[in-house]
Amino acid sequence: MDMSQYLDIFLEESEENIQRLNEGLLSLEKNPDDKEIINSIFRAAHTLKGMAASMAFERVADLTHKMENVLDKIRNDQLNVNSDIITLLFKCVDKLQEMIENIREKGTEDAEVEEIIEALKNIEKGKAASITEKKVELEIEFNEYDKDIIKSALEKNYNVLKINVTIYKDSILKSARAFLVYKTLEELGEIIKSVPSIEDLEQENFENQFYLILITQKSEKDIKSKIEGISEVEKVEVERVKIKKDDRKEETVEKVEENKQKDVVNTSEVKEEDKNTKKVSQSVRVDLERLDKFMNLVGELVIHRTRLEQISRDFKSQELHETLEQVGRITTDLQDLVMKVRMLPIEKVFNRFPRMVRDLAQELGKEIEFVMKGEDTELDRTVIDEIGEPLVHLLRNAIDHGIETPEERIKQGKSSKGTVKLVAYQEGNKAVIKVEDDGRGLDVNKIKKKANQLGINTDGMSEQDIRNLIFLQGFSTSEKVTDISGRGVGMDVVKTKITSLGGSIEVQSEVGKGTAFIIRLPLTLSIIQALLVKVSEETFAISLGFIDRVIKINLSEIKISNNKEVIIYRNNVIPLIRLSEKLNLMEVELEEKFCVIVKVGEKTVGLLVDSLLGQQEIVIKPLGKLLQKQKEYVGATILGDGLVTLILDVAALV
Repeated sequence: MDMSQYLDIFLEESEENIQRLNEGLLSLEKNPDDKEIINSIFRAAHTLKGMAASMAFERVADLTHKMENVLDKIRNDQLNVNSDIITLLFKCVDKLQEMIENIREKGTEDAEVEEIIEALKNIEKGKAASITEKKVELEIEFNEYDKDIIKSALEKNYNVLKINVTIYKDSILKSARAFLVYKTLEELGEIIKSVPSIEDLEQENFENQFYLILITQKSEKDIKSKIEGISEVEKVEVERVKIKKDDRKEETVEKVEENKQKDVVNTSEVKEEDKNTKKVSQSVRVDLERLDKFMNLVGELVIHRTRLEQISRDFKSQELHETLEQVGRITTDLQDLVMKVRMLPIEKVFNRFPRMVRDLAQELGKEIEFVMKGEDTELDRTVIDEIGEPLVHLLRNAIDHGIETPEERIKQGKSSKGTVKLVAYQEGNKAVIKVEDDGRGLDVNKIKKKANQLGINTDGMSEQDIRNLIFLQGFSTSEKVTDISGRGVGMDVVKTKITSLGGSIEVQSEVGKGTAFIIRLPLTLSIIQALLVKVSEETFAISLGFIDRVIKINLSEIKISNNKEVIIYRNNVIPLIRLSEKLNLMEVELEEKFCVIVKVGEKTVGLLVDSLLGQQEIVIKPLGKLLQKQKEYVGATILGDGLVTLILDVAALV
């Protein structure tokens, strides 16, 4: 029987079962005596084994079978759960993920599983759970955060290189040689991982060999020649690192009615208020290209409906007007339906973070209680696909820079266990995502000192303005480079990504109490309500999501403060941006103009326009390649009269 027709289903369901294994193991580590958790992990492994066997993927089936044996001993009280067993089971899950990705891309499992299987057999026999020391020394293991960083670099056409450096055994100052290698590579790119760790290299806690992972634009040949030029380096081996990209072509589109469990995961405890009580839901797998095409067709329908409404007004035909009203209602219903079909719960992104937080907490020797809420908050698929990377960086910063070590926290009178929260909820036509920690907070004086070093004048700036300086390119107050920090991916990258999604980010912090990053995103990026405005002879669209209110002002009301134009509105000083000046258009001499007051995060700014053309539902069309660098615009739309109109990027303008 030809099983290839079932491959897509196998891959999708395997991914789901691997996610269940990850979540289950996180819970089991904190509740080792919970039989229900053990049974759910066993069921996921058993299902995966059965599917793999039916598809003739023997290595996947063999590995899951050996996992089953260990899990069976645990649930029958023949084996006690400990951190070594959990760590090995996580290695099994990572290996299963690797094999599934290989099957997706190459059609074959293509992975060595013998050593992990041998370790699982040893557990069954009551022996140690660790893999042989030699293998650990020679292999660099990537956690979930590492994989995200590498994927991002590869997508941006950077080279990700694994560099194996061997120093002569009789070298007297091995740490000094390792330091020279490290500094040389830092000048050529960004080091994201070191095995052994940087601290071990500094303290000479290694034999004569170490590995570094480098993100660079240089070639393998260039890197090798630079390192070989360092004295007492015996051998240099450079190879490319490849992390499989998840290029699945299908998504599950479903309407789910369920009670969600609020996940609380930490390095020493899991709190569970309720067990999952998921109801069986009906779903259908839809090719994403078909879904996108469906969305585009509805968008075109909205454009032509608007055009017909314009024609109806011109001809003043009552019969045509009544028919168009019915067409309008149907189009609106269809539009709402396709928007809901495109919406996915943010759980799809959140699910990978508990494992990542666990890995980072263990790597940094910190105790973290990780709280996730609002996973059922829905966002457009396009936003879901893009928001993962910024959240990874924010969580990384919270764990590495925000949360103190257990010793530091105890000295400050805090619990040794730090708390990191990831919360999502809907607020009007926006989705809000918060990343909070109860760590050391942002030190305003430290930020000011760094700003002055960079030549930034902070005189007259409020404390909040000073905190916002962390979003500037290349701005970092970190004094210590670790395997987690110093990766060349600053907060400016996070802000740029969120702004490109039409969203905003703000920071709230108090020294010694913690920090919160608040992200606000549009629920959809395809069809929006917009205000059409006239600036000079041009028409522009502004998303209503940013607009607080619109007021009519006389030019005599404009004041000057700190060499900048402002207006006083309800006893508030609001900075003014003349769009004609900002967009290099000719100024129209009018005594009265309109001020569109917009809010981006905590900032409130007035956009000065010549006249208003009304509110309208518009379809966002992406700009072509020639115009992609125009940061003032998020896209374009076609109005009812056929006019192509640019949509202003309010966040970028402000």
